[in-house]
Amino acid sequence: MSRDFEIVREHDIDASPEEVWDALTTGIGGWLWPMEYEPRTGGKAPFDGVVAAWDPPHHLVGRNDGPDGWFNQVEEVLTPLPDGRTHLRYVHSGVFVDDWDNQYDGAGAHTDFYLATLRSYLTHFSRRPVTYSSTDAPAASNTPGGFTTLRSALGLPDEAAVGTEATVSLPGGDSAVVVDYAEPNFLGLRTDTALIRFFGRNAYGAPVGIAVHDFATDAAPSETTTADWQEWVAKVYA
Repeated sequence: MSRDFEIVREHDIDASPEEVWDALTTGIGGWLWPMEYEPRTGGKAPFDGVVAAWDPPHHLVGRNDGPDGWFNQVEEVLTPLPDGRTHLRYVHSGVFVDDWDNQYDGAGAHTDFYLATLRSYLTHFSRRPVTYSSTDAPAASNTPGGFTTLRSALGLPDEAAVGTEATVSLPGGDSAVVVDYAEPNFLGLRTDTALIRFFGRNAYGAPVGIAVHDFATDAAPSETTTADWQEWVAKVYA
């Protein structure tokens, strides 16, 4: 049965409202995935939506409407703080058409991960050009232990927490990383030039996912990085 939902998050961010606005509107590939907004109220928003509010650098709303009252909306309100930082209020609302509890839990957990990635992007890679790529693991990853299998393949210590420095196994060889997000079903790693995100979507009935935000000046094309990760993750779940 369809039910409305609302996910609200608020964070103080170590960046100016103008810098956060840029991340939310033109630098989205650096922390979420590449998307574009037409910069005006009434303009085009991602996924064939509409820009319901455009007031830089204060208020942004993107909305999608469908049949039978269905909608999906993201609202972001930026308030300047006295020390040059920004308070971000993020509200994702809409309608889930079925499996409400599972979808709500999954959307909330994904929101926390995405907003943590936003903060990491603003701290380390703000306004830098990015090459984004993503891939899903094979269907074999959609098991209760699917995400544990991936963590083991990385070679990350079981006790790894935010701030842990480690050497992990990635496509192309071992790499030095810092753990910048660590939850039971989500893992974020940061290298000198990239943010690498792992999604334990097996907890929500889907394959494990991987996303790479590569800020290196000589970054490989997205298609190449995707192919490398597909090969790597296929071996993990062979």
